[in-house]
Amino acid sequence: MNTEQWTLYAKLARIDKPIGILLLLWPTLWGVWIASSGHPDPDVLLVFVLGTVLMRSAGCVINDYADRNFDLHVERTRERPLASGRVTKKEAFILAGSLALAAFFLVLFLNSLTIALSFAALFLASSYPFTKRFFALPQAYLGIAFGFGIPMAFAAEQRAVPGIAWVILLASFFWTIAYDTEYALVDREDDIKIGIKTSAITFGKYDIFAIVLCYAFMLAILVHVGIELKRGLYYYSGLFAASLMMIYHYGLIRKRERKKCFRAFLHNNWVGGAIFLGIFLDYL
Repeated sequence: MNTEQWTLYAKLARIDKPIGILLLLWPTLWGVWIASSGHPDPDVLLVFVLGTVLMRSAGCVINDYADRNFDLHVERTRERPLASGRVTKKEAFILAGSLALAAFFLVLFLNSLTIALSFAALFLASSYPFTKRFFALPQAYLGIAFGFGIPMAFAAEQRAVPGIAWVILLASFFWTIAYDTEYALVDREDDIKIGIKTSAITFGKYDIFAIVLCYAFMLAILVHVGIELKRGLYYYSGLFAASLMMIYHYGLIRKRERKKCFRAFLHNNWVGGAIFLGIFLDYL
């Protein structure tokens, strides 16, 4: 296999675009740090970081396999390796399976509850791409999939999944809807033409309001988490910094310009990072 082929596989798995890894990693790290009271087991931390990279990559391959016929009609995606025919369906299937299998192998080093939850995580990740055909809010489904590392982190660290884990997942759920709707705004016109369902289409003229509302719900839930866990100044400082970034996002998306909406989507990496930094420093 030549270098060019490996490069195509890397592009198919979006290794060249780490934003998805980061957006999946941040809420997982929130869960790991809170579940361990700021002292995560190094082995657990390593498994979750590597597992996040592998599962996000597998999810991208599955997504492109599911959307291969649609991607040809979208300006931003028509040159993807699978849509353009430079990678075959068989190669994509083998790559996705290999990545998912590697992630599952890592989970085997954790306890039985975490292993059991990993099956649900795998189902969510592999089925999400197909929801765009029939579900009006596929971003909500993605919100569950992207936040599922949180209960898994509690299971790994505490051998149980307390109620607070699901509350944190709910915050991640609203955050995902917000930033992925920003992302969906970029392709809305193309998606309408080809019949794909997204929150940007479903929300219609209330799209910007819905994004702001989801951001607000996310922050309110994380404030509640902070009160429940008796967190301090650094925790709330992280949330405050994130809220300022969300105001900046509103300024970017309010006119629904494609490039600015995409910039807002990418900037959510800093939102997740700011919240994690607040959690990290607070537990120190």
